[in-house]
Amino acid sequence: MIAYAERFVPENDNEAEPPRQDHHDIQSLPLDLQLQGTVDFGASSAAMAARDFGGMQSVSPLAVIRPMGVDDVARLVKAVLCSGDLTVAARGNGHSINGQAMSDQGLVVDMRTAEADRFQILAEGPNGIGYAVVPGGALWEDVLRVCLSYGYAPRSYTDYLSLTVGGTLSNAGVSGQAFRYGPQTSNVTELEVVTGNGDIVLCSERENSELFFAALGGLGQFGIITRAKIPLQPAPDMVKYTLCSYVCAPP
Repeated sequence: MIAYAERFVPENDNEAEPPRQDHHDIQSLPLDLQLQGTVDFGASSAAMAARDFGGMQSVSPLAVIRPMGVDDVARLVKAVLCSGDLTVAARGNGHSINGQAMSDQGLVVDMRTAEADRFQILAEGPNGIGYAVVPGGALWEDVLRVCLSYGYAPRSYTDYLSLTVGGTLSNAGVSGQAFRYGPQTSNVTELEVVTGNGDIVLCSERENSELFFAALGGLGQFGIITRAKIPLQPAPDMVKYTLCSYVCAPP
């Protein structure tokens, strides 16, 4: 098993400069969100949410939402639906390539803050398989670290671990284990999804199956994945974990 993590460092300060952003204050948000989390109008947060890994688009959001949990996500989607003129986009660790995690003068949800440190490891069942229930905003490197502390590992994850669970499940999740176990979308038994109506729905192959298969690999078009139940297997005795940092040249 080979796991690979990397960190991108801007080559110069010019690349790290935020794009121009229109000024807004908290009174300009035309919603009464009543969130447990926070609403961030700061320029640095807006600059972060205005870019993704693809670097082909850059649009400034009205605000970045940092939810406390799934209830905040559902409340936000319902409020945006009722507003009639706002859009919302879920953002994991910003590795989309075509602006899927951006919202032009709308709201960007930072999924990494939504209970991303809460994991549940379930004991092995009669079939000898254990499971992990993890938030959609959790990074795979954290999922792997917690699972290894119990002697388990996910059957399929990503070669690059600094991605969120919900983000990769929305894209397929292909890795070096895929030839043996299939992609991540074939290694999840249950999802918690916030639909476009703001409903919190549990789905699986047997329950709400249409939403289950639509959300997996659906690029976020059918809902926001807020939790996933993934099968585990005994961890191997030896693994190779490489942390790499290098400088990205400007486009």
